[in-house]
This record gives sequence, C-alpha cells and structure tokens, in this order.
Amino acid sequence: MYSFDMTSEQKMLVDTVHRYAEKQLRSVYREAEEKAAAPANVIRTGWELGLLPGAIDAEYGGFGEYSALTSALYLEELGWGDVGIGLHLLAPNLFALPIALFGSGEQKAAWLPHFTEADFPKATAALIEPVYQFDPNALAATAERTGDTYTIQGVKTYVPLAKEAEVFLVYAQEKNRTQAFIVPASTPGVQVAERVVLMGARAVPMYTANFTNVSVPAANRLGESRGIRMNRLLTVSRISAAALAVGQARAAYEYAVNYAKEREAFGEPIAHRQSIAFMLANMAIEIEGVRLQVWEAAWRYDSREDASRLAALAKQAADKMVLEVTDNAVQVLGGHGYIREHPVELWFRNGRGFAVWDGMIIG
Repeated sequence: MYSFDMTSEQKMLVDTVHRYAEKQLRSVYREAEEKAAAPANVIRTGWELGLLPGAIDAEYGGFGEYSALTSALYLEELGWGDVGIGLHLLAPNLFALPIALFGSGEQKAAWLPHFTEADFPKATAALIEPVYQFDPNALAATAERTGDTYTIQGVKTYVPLAKEAEVFLVYAQEKNRTQAFIVPASTPGVQVAERVVLMGARAVPMYTANFTNVSVPAANRLGESRGIRMNRLLTVSRISAAALAVGQARAAYEYAVNYAKEREAFGEPIAHRQSIAFMLANMAIEIEGVRLQVWEAAWRYDSREDASRLAALAKQAADKMVLEVTDNAVQVLGGHGYIREHPVELWFRNGRGFAVWDGMIIG
C-alpha cells in the first residue's frame, strides 16, 4: 500500500510550485483573464521550475523520470494558483510526455532534448474534435498509410498555443486504432483557424486546427510496433486533469471559508450559520475524497498496474466535484460572489471547463 507521506523531493517540489502559484499566478490571474493571455515573464518563471525536464530521462537531457503521483501533487498547486496560466504552462507536456512515455528510441532522441532547454518550447497536441460526445478512442480524423507515408485528414479544436506552435502531436484513427503523429507546423495542409473563445481559463489561447491531406513519413507515427497505448495515455491525462481540478476546488473552498469567517450578518460571522457551515463542510469532504481517488490512481499507474478504471472514476468525480465546490463558493459569498472583485466567479467558470477537457491536460 502506498504511503500518505511525501518524499523529501516531492515536498520540496510542492512547496516550490505553491510559492510560484502564490507569488506569480495569484498576482496576475485577473490581468491574464482580462487580456486573454498569460504574461511572458510568468510563463518563463514557471518553465524555469523544470517541471517537464523533471519527467524526462537524463539520457535525453532531463533529470528524472515520469511519476503520475508526483505530477498530481504539483498539478494541484498549479490549479490552486490559476487554471488558465497553468494550462498554458502545461501545453508542451501534451507533445513531450507521450513521446517520453511511448515514443521509439529514435523519436525520444530527436525530440526530447528540445524540452530540456532554457526556452519555452513551441509544441502542442491536437486531440479533441468539434463533435457531439467526443470519444478519444473513436476519432473522426483519419490517417491512411500508403507505402512509407501517412495522410492525415481531420479538424481539431481546443488546441492550446496552436498559433505559435512549430510542431503538433496529432491524433487520428488508423483503421480501428487511435494513433498519434508528429506533424511539423510547416507541413502543407496544416492550417490554424480562429481562436476558440472560452467561458473560462482565457489565459491560454485555444484554436481550431485543420489538417487537410497532411502527409508525414511513417516514422512520424508515435511508438513502435502497434503504436501508442491510448488507454495508458488517457489514464495519465485523466489523473492530471483531476489533480488540477482538486487545486481549483481547494482555492474556491479556502476563499469561501475565509469570507464566511470575516463576513458578519446579524452580529455574527456567517460561518456560524448552520446552512453555511454545512455547505463548507461538504465542500471539504468532496475535495478530500477526490484527492484520495487521484492519489490512488496515480500510485497504481506508477506501480505499473492497470489504473484506467480508477483514473476514469477520479476524473468523473473531479468534474462533478469542482463544479459543485466552485458553485457553492459563489453561493457562500451571496451577491458578492457574482461580482468580479472576488475570484470565485472566475473559478466557477474555470470549474465548468474540466468536463470538456478530456485528453487536453497532461502533467
């Protein structure tokens, strides 16, 4: 059974990311939301923390190996700081981590060193499609092989940082399997269309991208033999998204608790009111319950067990929990919760997004 105590390295990482979230993200989150862009200096500082290089083997210039549990711990702190800027910072992970986890030796050697350098990488991934009831295991985008070439056709949405990207990891259906392909942005047929205007998390630019008769060498298909193990990748993604949601919910809960202690009505803090106290208690219970689900799924993944079911359950629980907790935070603040002076209205809008971000977050 896993331990509930963090290692010294994990504790140091969590403390470091929390300080970054508190001093950097919390100081600019509203500006980033209003301008629909994350400040470059904040992204640069976040990249210098070495979160992604810490998941890349030393053979390719990194200084660690991937751990779903360690990632879940720091992702919670990013979610506590600001989801929008956090998603911006995590965009290169969408390209690099699938290669680190499932790529061939040649693909790792060719690409991973670019993600251990000083500059923020211009790479992203295109998985989600503009269809009703999107299923990452049944994509509309297709990849057909002719000789040593694949031709990719399809439309993707929610592609973060696509406008500046120099390379994409594009997911498409090859016969009855979902595969991933490394596609340079300069490839003929790649077109980044309009920016997707989001309800929340506006600090990360999202785009629609069209891939029309895009040809890439067969060697650009991710992985060897049968290709990418999609279920394991989705397991990682769902653990990551659920951890980020826990952080967002925790931020809303803490703000609501502090407000309820300070706000007085009829001569006493509103936290003394039974309805408010029960609501806050339920928020805390739900957050803690989902956090434990996330940790167990992450631990089982790191133990090389099948964590797909646990990750799916944790993601489903997190989607429901973060929406309820952020909504309750707005309710605790009453009329003030609907005013932009307080962050809970933004956190509520962010919370609504997790249900549609399946496969878009990897940490």
